[in-house]
Formats: sequence, structure tokens, C-alpha cells
Amino acid sequence: MTVTHPKGFRASGVAAGLKASGNADVALVVNDGPDYTAAGVFTGNRVKAAPVLWSQQVLRGGIVRAVILNSGGANACTGPQGFRDTHATAEHTATVLRGGANRMMIGAGDVAVCSTGLIGELLPMDKLLPGVNAAARSLAADGGGKAAEAIMTTDTVAKNAVAQREGWSVGGIAKGAGMLAPALATMLVVITTDASADNEVLDAALRAATRVTFDRIDADGCMSTNDTVLLLASGASNRQPTAEELTAAVTEVCHDLAQQLIADAEGATKHIAIEVQGAATEADAVQVGRTVAGNNLVKTAFFGNDPNWGRILAAIGTTSAAFEPDRIDVAINGVWICKGGAAAEDRSKVDLSGRDVSVTINLREGEMSATIWTTDLSHAYVHENSAYSS
Repeated sequence: MTVTHPKGFRASGVAAGLKASGNADVALVVNDGPDYTAAGVFTGNRVKAAPVLWSQQVLRGGIVRAVILNSGGANACTGPQGFRDTHATAEHTATVLRGGANRMMIGAGDVAVCSTGLIGELLPMDKLLPGVNAAARSLAADGGGKAAEAIMTTDTVAKNAVAQREGWSVGGIAKGAGMLAPALATMLVVITTDASADNEVLDAALRAATRVTFDRIDADGCMSTNDTVLLLASGASNRQPTAEELTAAVTEVCHDLAQQLIADAEGATKHIAIEVQGAATEADAVQVGRTVAGNNLVKTAFFGNDPNWGRILAAIGTTSAAFEPDRIDVAINGVWICKGGAAAEDRSKVDLSGRDVSVTINLREGEMSATIWTTDLSHAYVHENSAYSS
């Protein structure tokens, strides 16, 4: 149940020696058609890695026949040589696929490139390019799981998802465990579908899906330079769903992958859903949810199993959302410990012994709502992000 579940796709994951651990670090996803339409969304960070700049350029052409991905090096902040290396990777990938058993009609401009790992260092091309060769030789119709493993960095588990429909499907793989913040989070995601759809429909579906999934997870408020989410359509099912049907299926896969990302966040001991209700606008609901999710005092309180609703109200008070302080209600795990901006039910009734936590905030200003997913801030997070370079 992965990126190769939809018809028309092959994938692989191999070890090229980019990681000191020797684990798999190069993945390849190939669209065998008959369609090659695609869409993509990328990091909002103004400092963009060379693969992001390259893939944005590829997407402007509207066709993606292959995606080559590597972990073990971000190729970010590497100057002109980093971009040349990205171009060389795409060119090499196209050359290898043209010479393979399938004899693909493919050029460098049809190959998206994704990288993840340490910022500021050039990739070892003497290892990466032979890794591309190995990945091409290993392509298989059931290779999505291996591709998902090859893009892991600090991830503890590979991330795969599928949404099955009548006669067609959507599948996906993702990586991400740290630097998870709105504007895509630190992630590489490849989503595939065997449905037929033009570029405009794919783009609208992907943007609608990421807006309510990847853009609403926030583990640590940090935004990466390499975030990439790609959606590829092969048309191999001979089915053309409506735009609404396609958007729903893509959103289902994105939501599944986003929840896997936040569940695997570095050092997390709590998986926290912050639902903001009664907002005057959706933007207000999102702003309040993100502000509470990113507040270190709130996050450390949850790490300490402390239902500290005062910290939540203080965080809400820093936003520009419409609200009256003496009308806000807050519940944690279903216990309304704050009503009308003041203490209500006994906070000792809140059970925070489990991993999953729900926070409900009612602003009592309107009918709009939004949910942001976050984590706590633990000793393990600090240790993991201080014990190695990233």
C-alpha cells in the first residue's frame, strides 16, 4: 500500500554510500504512463535548495516521468556547483532510463530531483550517480516500500499511504521527522495516481489537499529549505474522476502521511490535535491553532503532563484573531477546564497519561474552525537536535 499501488508506476530504493550507516539512501520513482502530467508544491523558505529550484523549473513544463531522490545530503546552500550537480543528476537519470529495458523517451527536463540531509555540503557525486544506476536496475512494480525507506533521515519508520477508489487509486510515500512547521514542513513526498487528469486539475487538487494537511502540522516551528510534494498521474487506469473526487482521494493520502509525520516527530511523547472552533474566519482559526501549537510554554507543559490552560490563553492573546478574552472556552481531552476565560472544571480530571491529546478552543466569534496538529517539546528533542548536525 504505497506509491507503486496505482498502475503505471515503478520504484526502487538502494544504498549508494551517502549515509555513514550504510542504509538505503537513493530512491527512484518512474511513471510509465501513458500520461505524464504532474503538479508540485514546495517550501515557503526563501532559502531554497538546488533540487527545489530545479524541480520547480521541471514542473513548469508540465511533465514528470521520473523522480530521483536522495537522503544523506540536502544540496542546499551549495551555490552554482550545487545546481550543476542537480542538473547532472537529472541528466544522468534520464540517460540511464533511456538505455534501460523500457527505453523511455525521457530527458533531464522530465526528471524531478529531491534531496534531504545536511545543509551546506556538496553531494558526493561519485557515489550518487552510481546509486542512480543501481536504482534504475532495481525498479519494480512493488518497489514503493523500498523507496520510502531510502528517503528516511531521522525518521524511525517509513511512511506510506493509499486511497483506493473504484477502478483507480492514489498512493504516496513521505519522509519527515524534524523541522516540521507550516509551509509544508520538512518533507519529501511523492504522490501517484493512475487516474487521468490534466495539470490544472492536479495542481488544484494538490494545493487544496496540502492546505488542510501538510500545512497544518507544526512540531517545532522550523521550516526547511528542501520541502517538496509532487503529484504524478499515469492515466493507466483509464479512469477520469471528477476534480472533486480526485481532490478527496489526494487529501486522504496527504492527511494519512501528515499524521504519520507528526506521529514520528523527533523526541515527541505527545501527539496533540488543536481544534479551534467558533472563529470569525478560517484564517483566525488557523492563526490561533498555529500560535498555540508553536508556543514552547504550551509544548513543555504537555511534556510534563500539565493541563496548563493559562498558557494556552496567553498564547491566544498574542494573535490578531477576533475574540473577547472573557468568552474563550478551552477543553483538554474533553474536560472543559476553562469557561469564559476563567477556571471551570477541576484540571485534575484531565488525563494526560496517554500519547494522544486533544485541545479544543472555542473563540465564540463565528462558525469557522480549523485543526492544527503538533507535538510536545521533550528532552529527547533537544538531545537529538544538539547531538548531530542538521
